[in-house]
Amino acid sequence: MRLRISLLLLLTFAAPFLLAQKLNDAYQLNIKRASSEIIIDGVLDEQAWSEAEVATDFFMITPMDTSFSQVITEVRMTYDDEHLYLIAVNHHAMEGDYIVQSLRRDFSFGQNDNFILFMDPFDDQTNGFSFGANAAGAQWDGLMSNGNRIDLSWDNKWTSIVTNHPDKWIFEASIPFKSIRYKPGIDKWGINFSRLDLKTTEKSGWAPVPRQFPSSTLAYTGILVWDNPPPKAGTNVSVIPYVLGGSTKNFESGEPTEYKREIGLDAKIGLTSSLNLDLTVNPDFSQVEVDQQVTNLDRFELFFPERRQFFLENGDLFANFGYSRIRPFFSRRIGLNAPIQFGARLSGKINKDWRIGAMNIQTGEVEKNGLPAQNFSVLSLQRQVGARSNISAIFVNKQSLNYTPPEDDDLPTYSQFNRNLGLEYNLASANNLWTGKAMLLKSWSPDGTGDGFVHAANLNYESGNLEWEWAHEYVSENYTAEVGFVPRRGYVRVNPEVRYTFFPRSEKLLSHGPSIGTSFFFNTAGVQTDNTTFLFYNFRWRSQSRFTIWGAYDYVLLQRPFDPTNSGLEQLPSGTEASWFAWGAEYNSKPQSLFTYSFSTRVGGYYEDGNRYNFQAELGYRFQPYVAIAMNTNYNQIVMPEPWNTTTFWLVGPRIDVTMTNTLFLTTFIQYNEQINNINLNARFQWRFKPASDLFLVYTDNYLPEPFGVKNRSLVLKFTYWWNV
Repeated sequence: MRLRISLLLLLTFAAPFLLAQKLNDAYQLNIKRASSEIIIDGVLDEQAWSEAEVATDFFMITPMDTSFSQVITEVRMTYDDEHLYLIAVNHHAMEGDYIVQSLRRDFSFGQNDNFILFMDPFDDQTNGFSFGANAAGAQWDGLMSNGNRIDLSWDNKWTSIVTNHPDKWIFEASIPFKSIRYKPGIDKWGINFSRLDLKTTEKSGWAPVPRQFPSSTLAYTGILVWDNPPPKAGTNVSVIPYVLGGSTKNFESGEPTEYKREIGLDAKIGLTSSLNLDLTVNPDFSQVEVDQQVTNLDRFELFFPERRQFFLENGDLFANFGYSRIRPFFSRRIGLNAPIQFGARLSGKINKDWRIGAMNIQTGEVEKNGLPAQNFSVLSLQRQVGARSNISAIFVNKQSLNYTPPEDDDLPTYSQFNRNLGLEYNLASANNLWTGKAMLLKSWSPDGTGDGFVHAANLNYESGNLEWEWAHEYVSENYTAEVGFVPRRGYVRVNPEVRYTFFPRSEKLLSHGPSIGTSFFFNTAGVQTDNTTFLFYNFRWRSQSRFTIWGAYDYVLLQRPFDPTNSGLEQLPSGTEASWFAWGAEYNSKPQSLFTYSFSTRVGGYYEDGNRYNFQAELGYRFQPYVAIAMNTNYNQIVMPEPWNTTTFWLVGPRIDVTMTNTLFLTTFIQYNEQINNINLNARFQWRFKPASDLFLVYTDNYLPEPFGVKNRSLVLKFTYWWNV
């Protein structure tokens, strides 16, 4: 009944928009084959560029969305048999140096003068690619999904250059057709260009985008009209081998140094121009950046995003199913405790309406933990309905191979299998004002203890001023997703929220307004177990600085024992009730300054009539474009009666990014985490000697603060080369 009501509600609101005409189809840029060779040098001197049509007269998105941009941008595009070319001339509107953080790849959008291309080769207004650069030449590339999301962990082969002049900066790029996915025969692509100029604080787009949406919103792309359908990519096989050497030493166990000498291989095979097969043998992910640590006072597991390249292309087919805290598939479950031996992923478009994702990964046995070899299989199908909505189905299977539960009580017991089957409807109206989702999940385990059910739905409306959302979730006691991320089970959640934004006629204040919402949790017997009710008031200035003040009420009825310090002290028993009020504030300074800062505070109650005080701050300074220094600090003080008394946690994390060029990077950071009594040092050197080909040197140390001593240490040298067959 709940699912039926949710689907009817979503479809009722969706019906007027399902077959709506594309909004910005009047904005068209004609592209024709290059009449001369294009050299990527940032100079507009080739004949092909003089003949190319110019996209200009950009529309302002912020601070206002009702006029043309004062910052002039001119974009031209052309192509040949193998590459798509783009050149963007970004004129200055006022004197002064450009503003960038560094030459670091995949920079923070809001803290850099930048130009970005958003490309929708299927013109489905949902999935695509993003390429761009900041004014110093740092590259940006990402996969687009869900209409505007960009996964910057994706990396591919392309080239670009930026040249700087007193009155402008020029970005020129060459993108191989083999690096993107598109359907042959289509002569119209969705496309938009975004420009952020921090001196004027203007964000603009070629095709107009309402200011409440990101400039990446594919619902508002214009159209790239080809003189002939883009050429087929031809044979599209890339082989990416790696060679690795390194050493690891565990000082706590006293074991001898372990030396690593490994080779492995990734391959990308374009079965069609829109369907890709990824293969991996003995992959190694040691070059992936270490996760930023956090002080964890939550009762449930924390989420950290996937960054490993093998899992990223068309990753939304697998990872976006469900909600942030109800995911039937979470790829970081694979390969954390056991080595990946080999894997294969088939993903992409079958035709305009159908997408497919299929994955099979094999991990090895770990004898010391009694962990058997395991196989992970995932199948996902997605069917577009209407303008931008879709229906998706997913099946996830985790299977232990040749496994007999151990008789030794010291070893853990693993399940023979765990399976999940899900169905989901995603609503996205043609104008993006209405979005929503309705989802069903079912799990199975061999003894029936993991057989469970999930239903969840939400509906969101976002206009220029008003935004509201209704969401509810049901997760049964026995629902189990061993390859997913579902930190909480056995509950019903109801969560309405409303936000309103005022846009005053002010030279300094861009917008302000309140947000109010509440989140109720009930157990499956209908007893309320949690409630958080909050009121925020947000201010945003034209300089891009932001300030928020908030107040909140919390109620908790513990369903299982919990240590309120998460540090190994005494646990509160199940059935403990607690409620408190808290308030706080957040501030982020304007990004134009060389010195930037932000802070947040929290003051209020805690369990057992205690109090919790929190202060977080980040200080940054840049010697642009080569060095960026940041210091993150998080302090928590928890005051409770005995036996906890007063507990304090410091989390301090200085970080230095040195970008000697846009292909030579050194990132070093230290994390002191008092809650887990650890100091982590990580240094990562990367030399991109050719597009998508790298040399990495990664050094990692973990220390015990008191008495000071090394826990473990590792050094890895890794060489990867991208070879197009």
